[in-house]
Amino acid sequence: MLGKRELEEILAIALQGGGDYADIFLEEKISNLISCEADRIERINSGREAGAGVRVLAGNSTAYAYTNDLSLPALKEAAYVASKAATGQEKGVTNIDLRKGKPLVDFEIIRRPEIVPVEEKVEVVIRGNRAARAVDRRIVQVIVGYSDIRQRIQLANSKGDLIEDERIRTRFIVHVVAAEGGIIQTGYEALGGLAGFELVEGDKPELLAQRAAKQAVQMLTAKPAPSGRMPVVMAAEAGGTMIHEACGHGLEADLAQKELSVYTGKLGGRVAAEIVTVIDDGTIPNKYGSFRFDDEGTPSQRNILIENGILRSYMYDRLTAGKDGHHLTGNGRRQSFAHRPIPRMTNTYIAPGQTEPEEIIARVQNGLLVKKMGGGQVNTTTGDFVFDVSEAYLIEKGKITVPIRGATLTGNGPEALREIELVGNDLGFGIGTCGKDGQGVPVSDAQPTILIKQLIVGGTG
Repeated sequence: MLGKRELEEILAIALQGGGDYADIFLEEKISNLISCEADRIERINSGREAGAGVRVLAGNSTAYAYTNDLSLPALKEAAYVASKAATGQEKGVTNIDLRKGKPLVDFEIIRRPEIVPVEEKVEVVIRGNRAARAVDRRIVQVIVGYSDIRQRIQLANSKGDLIEDERIRTRFIVHVVAAEGGIIQTGYEALGGLAGFELVEGDKPELLAQRAAKQAVQMLTAKPAPSGRMPVVMAAEAGGTMIHEACGHGLEADLAQKELSVYTGKLGGRVAAEIVTVIDDGTIPNKYGSFRFDDEGTPSQRNILIENGILRSYMYDRLTAGKDGHHLTGNGRRQSFAHRPIPRMTNTYIAPGQTEPEEIIARVQNGLLVKKMGGGQVNTTTGDFVFDVSEAYLIEKGKITVPIRGATLTGNGPEALREIELVGNDLGFGIGTCGKDGQGVPVSDAQPTILIKQLIVGGTG
């Protein structure tokens, strides 16, 4: 990484064309991946990526230049290119005095992945594969993957901030396929966090693999899903896929400012039921979407987006915050040095309520219990969504009865939020890599058990 004077010199070059703001983001990333497929270890890969990006903001425009050459001449050239692209007119050098920033939160890494022998990592993957295959003879395919990433970053900007940080993330996934009589079903489980190898220690690999395998096997005998409008209970185990897709993206400030969000212009208005509060929080200890600083150097924060049904805030990066005159929320994120930061979610969830999950189930005479969500599509401009359901059960007279397969959920994000009738006192997290504008970043999403008065359920039954 660079020294203070070198960074100040690069920033001065970036601003010599007359930009309002400049920053430089340097990154070194080391990744490791181990995967098991067809009952054998298929890949053991390691990689290293390094580079830097220089950004200049001039009014509402952004210029960005990046390089994987971390020599001082190459970085100065990137700064000069960004400066020219932003304004096209050279001006005098601006004096910048950098000061090292301190995070508002910290996270404990118990076992750093780089000190764990590769044989121990391989054994974790083998144990997961073995546990999944032992569940049932109808298991025909198991894919188990372990990965860890160590990312060192350095960020300096023309406001005088100098940030240095290290992020360590570990992930473990299991994908299972079961088949019988021409019917094929799948099960999937994932575990991940801003954490070290401790994430997969103990019996966690076996438990995760068994859950994925049992899900696939159980769905083989599931009945076809019914069709029509009905109450839907979304269990905490479903994670926050619904809130992430049907609500979260629409609350990212760039989409709202471009009028590509159904929530555009609705700050201070009611957008959900009074019992619904939605939070984006990058400070939660060791969650997959957590960090000390975002990719603009802003400390991570807990942001209340919807409070008791009222829209309170969007998620901002520096550019969008400047347009709205809003404070920074710590949501400026990027996939790597080759990408400019944009507003992104971190750990987004519906806050828990007061009702016991069992009571929520008991209140439904005829409906659907969703335990696992699949893929889907969302139109952020209208809020309309369609989601596949990978694990679901009928609720009949307040009791969970038979598993069903082939269900889809169709609805509208704001309407679904307004139709939430009960909110459980539990909370279940899921993890993923969120895609937007060609960039992927690690996120978590969560929800308690919730009862939605009615959604359109599509099925084959």
